[in-house]
Amino acid sequence: MPVASVWRRKCHRVQRSLHETSNLDRGGNNRKKKIEEFSRSSREKLVQSKNKMFSKFTSILQHAVEALAPSLPLQEDFVYHWKAITHYYIETSDDKAPVTDTNIPSHLEQMLDILTQEEGERESGETGPCMEYLLHHKILETLYTLGKADCPPGMKQQVLTFYTKLLAHIRQPLLPHINVHRPVQKLIRLCGEVLAAPTENEEIQFLCIVCSKLKQDPYLVDFFLENKSKRPDTRTPGGTEVVKENVLAPDTGQSRPEEQADEPQAAAASTSSPSSNHNNGNNYNLVTSLLNLTKSPDGRIVVKACEGLMLLVSLPEPAAAKCLTENTELCELLTDRLVSFYKALPQSMDPLDIETVESVNWGLDVYNLKEDAAVFTGKRALISFLSWLDYCDQLIKEAQKSAAAVMAKAVREKFFVSVMEPQLMQTSEVGILTSTALLNRIIRQVTSEALLQEMIYFLLGEEREPETQATMARNPLRHRLIEHCDHLSDEISIMTLRLFEHLIQKPSQHILHSLLLRSLEERNYLENKPQEEREPLENGQPHDAVDLEEDPLFGDDLSPDSRLSGSDWLSSSPPQSPDHSKCDGKTEVHKIVNSFLCLVPDEAKSSYHVEGTGYDTYLRDAHRQFRDYCGVCQRWDWRGNPKPLEKCNLDSPFFEGHFLKVLFDRMGRILDQPYDVNLQVTAVLSKLSMFPHPHLHEYLLDPYINLAPGCRSLFSVIVRVVGDLMLRIQRIPDFTPKLLLVRKRLLGLEPEGINIDHMTLLEGVIVLEEFCKELAAIAFVKYHAAAAASP
Repeated sequence: MPVASVWRRKCHRVQRSLHETSNLDRGGNNRKKKIEEFSRSSREKLVQSKNKMFSKFTSILQHAVEALAPSLPLQEDFVYHWKAITHYYIETSDDKAPVTDTNIPSHLEQMLDILTQEEGERESGETGPCMEYLLHHKILETLYTLGKADCPPGMKQQVLTFYTKLLAHIRQPLLPHINVHRPVQKLIRLCGEVLAAPTENEEIQFLCIVCSKLKQDPYLVDFFLENKSKRPDTRTPGGTEVVKENVLAPDTGQSRPEEQADEPQAAAASTSSPSSNHNNGNNYNLVTSLLNLTKSPDGRIVVKACEGLMLLVSLPEPAAAKCLTENTELCELLTDRLVSFYKALPQSMDPLDIETVESVNWGLDVYNLKEDAAVFTGKRALISFLSWLDYCDQLIKEAQKSAAAVMAKAVREKFFVSVMEPQLMQTSEVGILTSTALLNRIIRQVTSEALLQEMIYFLLGEEREPETQATMARNPLRHRLIEHCDHLSDEISIMTLRLFEHLIQKPSQHILHSLLLRSLEERNYLENKPQEEREPLENGQPHDAVDLEEDPLFGDDLSPDSRLSGSDWLSSSPPQSPDHSKCDGKTEVHKIVNSFLCLVPDEAKSSYHVEGTGYDTYLRDAHRQFRDYCGVCQRWDWRGNPKPLEKCNLDSPFFEGHFLKVLFDRMGRILDQPYDVNLQVTAVLSKLSMFPHPHLHEYLLDPYINLAPGCRSLFSVIVRVVGDLMLRIQRIPDFTPKLLLVRKRLLGLEPEGINIDHMTLLEGVIVLEEFCKELAAIAFVKYHAAAAASP
């Protein structure tokens, strides 16, 4: 044993003398003169060769020591490596040699290994002597100073790596220690001060590990909210006073010039009580550094910086959320870049290209400029815009609630109102079409609750009171968008209708309330007469049932054989009785279903001639869609039954609302509109019929409600259309064969041939028949779902 001890001491003496000799060699004049004789490449090879030989010899010697004698205590070994680093600065005179030509990186790596080994050998949470030494001697403070000076060149990179690995590998919480979070805060301010710096990769890794540590322990974030004004004295957990250091803060470019001119900025505020930092004058340097790195030309750095911001905005601490939105430029980054990407888009784009471009997730948009340009002009710009929009959406989705609200409002004011609204309000048809298609794509992509709410308020306004004809133009943008559903340009009409189709499917109750429910809330579309004052039933029908014999569309020129009586149209209509209004508000489902299925007369039907186009095909889709819609509406306070009539203001004049007015007007012209327009109108109406609100169901799907004079429902509109159809059928020879041929062509069962007269009318009839079948299926599914849910 004594021999081993002697051998161990000799070996370490040899190691230290070798290090000293190495440093002295580099500092000696003779060595400098010899090196200067070599070319630059020869010098590098010589240094590399020497370092390799020295490292190999050191490794062999270390193995020999470990084999022949017990290893030194970890603390002694740790102190040795740290002193070897400090001795370098004391003894060397060449401060221009890169740090990679020294043994500093090796010593730092050994120190990390020792700290990791020490923690592994101890119980969880117990601080070992090496860690105590690091904290007590403020090693991190010293390393920060060396990294700030970047002496020797490349030292900043080594310090950033050491900090990153220390925080990543050590499991015990380090950031609560004042001698950890204070130098960490100082080092944070050094990050992002120079774009495209050689240390960018190490900077972003360091910042991200700090963010991940704060995500694990959110209360620690208050250590990083730095007081802009004079920093108060603080105390350690033990109660001892901590003396404020008069260290000049680094010039990071993050403080205002006037502040730097007046007095040096104090070092990072250190506190062991996070709650003491709750004030309005805080710097959030961690966010500021990440924001600077989002401007890097390296896309990988930008993505990592965005990920770090995503972690920070999700922290639940109110003080941090307030500081994030009030004292940083995060909102400006989101909105300015969104506006910049939007303005880079071409003024005119094909709506189909906008609608069908592949789904974009931020950070994953790998692209090829040549391939994108070959697909369509502006594809790269569109993907960049949608990618950043996705990031904004996800960031707001993950953010703390108050921070999310502020960021969403910033997007509304700086992007939607300032940039998009003028585009949507313009008179150029090309511009309207492109901007509406882009808005439609934005609506489809937004999923965060806060941003969705602000977008809805932007589009529809925040009004809650019932809509009237006098107030429907109060919100200019809402009015213009609804008017565009009935635009002279069919393309604009289709795109705007598609926009509303996607909008009503978003999980927001305000959308349906603004467009529909506030007009139906009082049920004043119903006749305001007591049952006993109503006219008696005539021929088994209520007095206000649609009687086609009395319809002005039916003249005396129709023969009795070709005229359909009211009883033929509503053959399944149940007699109205006092009991009808006292039940659950739903007429027997089979009678409602038959009412819709029988609306279109046999001579105008063509689906039964083609296999697979029956009513039952709509039932499966209706069942699935209704289940999805119920899931969306589950959180909304929608009563199962309509509002009792005695609580409704039936005397107030009824206005169906601007949106339903345009849809009903469009539906009334279904026989004269292009096929694509009709498909889109009926698609919107069928989706509205799906919602399980009792007033919406009653108004759109109950054929037997007693409408007040001058009011119309979806059923009454369709009845009028069918009456017009019966007039026209008489004037078209071979109507049914032509109708069947058109249906087969639309299904691709027949090749395109000679033009058929009255093509628009025939296509409209086909859409009308299919729409009636779809409404029947929706009514059936909703009734049975309600019956299954009732006790």
